[in-house]
Amino acid sequence: MEYNIDYLQLLKEQYPNIQSACAEIISLESHMKLPKLTEHFMSDIHGEYESFLHILRNASGVIKEKIDTVFERTLSEKERDILSTIIYYPENKLDLIKKSITDIDDWYKITLYRLIEVCRLVASKYTRSSIRELLPEKFGGIIDELLHADTDFGSDKEMYYSQSILSIVELGQADAFIVEIAHLIQNLAIGRLHIIGDIFDRGPRADIILDRLMSYHSVDIQWGNHDVEWMGAAAGNLACIANVIAISTKYCNFDCIEDGYGINLRPLTVFALGTYADDPCTCFIPRNPNSVNINKEDEAFWAKLHKAISIIRFKLEGQIIQRHPEFLMENHLMLDKINYKDGTITIDGKTHKLLDDNFPTVIPEMPYLLTQDEKDLMDSLRSSFMHSEKLQRHVRFMYKKGAMYLVSNNNVLYHGCIPMTDDGEFAEYEIAGRTVKGKALMDRAEQIARIGYFGHPGSEEKRYGEDFLWYLWCGIGSPVYGKNKMTSFERYFIEDESAWTEIKDPYYHLVEDTEICEKILREFGVDPSTFSHIINGHVPVKLKKGESPVKAGGKLLVIDGGLSKAYQKQTGIAGYTLLFNSHGLSLSQHDAFESIRSAVTKDIDIKSSLDVIDMAPQRLLVEDTDHGKRIQKKIDALRALVDAFRKGLVK
Repeated sequence: MEYNIDYLQLLKEQYPNIQSACAEIISLESHMKLPKLTEHFMSDIHGEYESFLHILRNASGVIKEKIDTVFERTLSEKERDILSTIIYYPENKLDLIKKSITDIDDWYKITLYRLIEVCRLVASKYTRSSIRELLPEKFGGIIDELLHADTDFGSDKEMYYSQSILSIVELGQADAFIVEIAHLIQNLAIGRLHIIGDIFDRGPRADIILDRLMSYHSVDIQWGNHDVEWMGAAAGNLACIANVIAISTKYCNFDCIEDGYGINLRPLTVFALGTYADDPCTCFIPRNPNSVNINKEDEAFWAKLHKAISIIRFKLEGQIIQRHPEFLMENHLMLDKINYKDGTITIDGKTHKLLDDNFPTVIPEMPYLLTQDEKDLMDSLRSSFMHSEKLQRHVRFMYKKGAMYLVSNNNVLYHGCIPMTDDGEFAEYEIAGRTVKGKALMDRAEQIARIGYFGHPGSEEKRYGEDFLWYLWCGIGSPVYGKNKMTSFERYFIEDESAWTEIKDPYYHLVEDTEICEKILREFGVDPSTFSHIINGHVPVKLKKGESPVKAGGKLLVIDGGLSKAYQKQTGIAGYTLLFNSHGLSLSQHDAFESIRSAVTKDIDIKSSLDVIDMAPQRLLVEDTDHGKRIQKKIDALRALVDAFRKGLVK
């Protein structure tokens, strides 16, 4: 055997003798035989923070299942529902219960026993050392002891266990203990959380979602097109900033941009009310899927802002397209195709009457040129975006935990698509002077997206990267968008819906074919003969029209089920969560979430139905995972160290 003695000398600093190295080997090899932890996959959250946070709290229905497993024969359904709510919302539920219970100390004791039993069950897949990493600072040692104590009547530790519970109650620490163990149960129920893109836009508070993700114990993010749009805005790209504000005004999403990120919209208000004072802006009346409380006057006010920023958006997008012919986005250029005298536009040889022909800021001879007032406005908005400390913190987190794709445990995760040609080959596109396709396209896109944010301010490569972030948002060939164009202008100004057509990348019909999915898996280094899948979102699954989230015989799973209220009429449901545990893959289909208030006061949970999608050929253990492969490398190194100790090669 040959040894890397230098490496073993370094390893010896942590394991200085045979006994310490052997102890670690025993621990690691035992860990390898535990069942793999449960992974949860969610996509297209779109700012729906209440639904999303509740799904995290109930672990997509897993926690209720655990409660039923432990207490189905001993507690009524109502009692189990109350216990579930205590775990989901301990602070809120405790306040209500204390107002209605006469013997609160007795209730505390019973509830503490029940919570510990549930916690034991969800902790059964973890090593004791792994659990300790998740334990709260307060009561961590006590929880550790109680979870591993023998509570059988007559056992040596039965009195210890009972006295611990009694002392917690008598010392007035029951509320705090319940809160801590409830949060621990929530964390243990989800081993790893995968977000398959589109945290932002449409829903009310993407910032609240990101606050929670930043404190989450184990999470990764695959960027969606709505995410890269915000990433571009945070980088200072004017077209991305205009898009972000246009979507916020379109969906009455004012809380996130103003209250969440402190973006000052007053300059836009002054500009819009001055420029479009007598314009009803009827084509720009905002949608209101989240039932924001606004009256007709508010609608008219926001319509003016919506139109003002949208016209600026079309100008700024035109400037990027003209700077970068390699983006192949000439079909997005609209302002130069308008006949401003008769209020018509000619697209692909067909002339349409515009629904709105008032363009006070457009110079027909130079339609993509910003007026001085528009320039001043955008400079002010850029300053707000770049100086929003919270937005910058969230976007840095998106870069830290995010990527264009992830290969995890033989699953390939990405938001949209891998661009393809009609004949099933990977499509080639030019990115920053390099022609790429397939996995190389994804890698190159991520590299340029990172430069767009982290590049040297004012440098040519950073300016290109910023423009590229906008391209990723809506460009042909963008793997997070996946259509030939974004027909925003046409939807605002043209009544003929045939002008609204957006043609999807061939990928979306090709992936019905198992061979195509296997080809994609191989492109990312995954053997399709193993228990392997492609998991993506982006396109809502219209169950009402008979569409299925399961494609290519189970090789591809589309998990955009309409968590966003804006999509629920199309999908007929309110979102999916994909669960990957030691037995295989299951899809949890969610009904709409009523409210946190109803959950707390009426113990109303999200109703979810769980369908098994694909069973693993045998129960999957830690040794079958990527984490297990890393552990095995450490075991191999430690065994080499032990052998080197015994041969005297390392002292």
